[in-house]
Amino acid sequence: MLLKGLLSAAALAAGVTVSAGVVLDSADGVAGDDGTLAMAPFSLGNPVTAATGLTVSSPDDPMDVDGDIQTTPPVFQISLPVGPGDTLAGMLTGAGVDTQDAQDAVSALIKVFNPRRIRRGQKITVRFRAPVPGSPEANAPEPGKFIGLSIEPDYNTQLLVEWTETGFKASKTEKQLISRPARAEGTIKSSLYVSGRKAGIPNRVLVELIRAYSWDVDFQRDIRKGDKFEVMYDRMFDEHGEHVHSGNIRFASLTLSGKRHPIYLFTTPDGNSDYFDALGQSARKALMRTPIDGARLSSGFGSRRHPILGYNKMHRGVDFAASRGTPIYAAGNGIVVKSGRNGAYGNYVKIRHNSRYDTAYAHMKAINRSARKGMRVKQGQIIGYVGTTGRSTGPHLHYEILIAGRRTNPMKVKMPSGRKLKADMLEDFQVARSVIDSQYAALPPNAEVAEK
Repeated sequence: MLLKGLLSAAALAAGVTVSAGVVLDSADGVAGDDGTLAMAPFSLGNPVTAATGLTVSSPDDPMDVDGDIQTTPPVFQISLPVGPGDTLAGMLTGAGVDTQDAQDAVSALIKVFNPRRIRRGQKITVRFRAPVPGSPEANAPEPGKFIGLSIEPDYNTQLLVEWTETGFKASKTEKQLISRPARAEGTIKSSLYVSGRKAGIPNRVLVELIRAYSWDVDFQRDIRKGDKFEVMYDRMFDEHGEHVHSGNIRFASLTLSGKRHPIYLFTTPDGNSDYFDALGQSARKALMRTPIDGARLSSGFGSRRHPILGYNKMHRGVDFAASRGTPIYAAGNGIVVKSGRNGAYGNYVKIRHNSRYDTAYAHMKAINRSARKGMRVKQGQIIGYVGTTGRSTGPHLHYEILIAGRRTNPMKVKMPSGRKLKADMLEDFQVARSVIDSQYAALPPNAEVAEK
């Protein structure tokens, strides 16, 4: 109803244009070369003329050979923003779609996409065919004949629902995208994140950069003013040349205290992609040192005055302060051996990674269903969420690494190595590394980029 009210108000302001019988898309009132002059598909009684994101298209030339305006109703579309709590059916009926048509369209869509997965920021476009001017339908409150919709759930997928003679049909297509590399570099003045953003690196690329180095680098202690960073990552463009996504990091390097640490993205013959150093050693270790994103180390390993008990007590783990509900990841592949309430630890999960290494996670708000006792988990899989259960003064993750049953400082323990490339695979990697180095050297640094 709100949408219809807004459309009605704008329709009154557009009365002169509508009564003239044409809609001009160009700013100076002259039809463009692409035939954007089309017959007005609405009357003042049709409120959809004012929809935000409204575009009009006509399938045929709007003028016949004698110069008369044709009466073939054009197709127009409305872009619908997804808000909190919105459902697809509700959005369609709110835009003027008949309730039964909305239900039929959603039913067709279910075959290729779950409508419950629509999220804020996704692009939803609804298409109508305008009523014939002068017909009874032209004065109806409905915007016209609903003929379909499109949804872009991510940057490279488009879902279409179209009206056919046998009802609504849904289809899913992958967009044809072009990948182009971008290069950024800089000197760290305060933090890698702040300096990276100033160099134009998109947020999602920075998060991936930090995660790629998180196995060995303590970003609170190892990063110093004057350290340097370099990164080359993919930028994706659609068929119109519009930048739609910033993708994988192909190469990165951190120079810490004068020592350079380069890593390269390489796909092995088994189809797995990972980051490797210049010698072919995986940057990924068997265990994550910090199994949480964007957290602050609030309490280290060792003796401390306990904030609740009030006396000195050995703290046999590290605490990461973070907002309630922040995801917690499994530090490595393994089997959950404990899951549930555990005294002062509150909600607690313990994972056995092999005969030597275990990790433990405490004070969680909730434990993910995939982290029940006896279940296998993979490195980086969400096992729970930050909370303050048990003996805790605020939301944080208490994290422990146990070696042969003995709790050890996660910030200092030498992490078990990951995969190392050998033989022919190592030779292939060295060839790929040489190509990446040449490609990086040929790119201009810190070009203007849009956030995607």
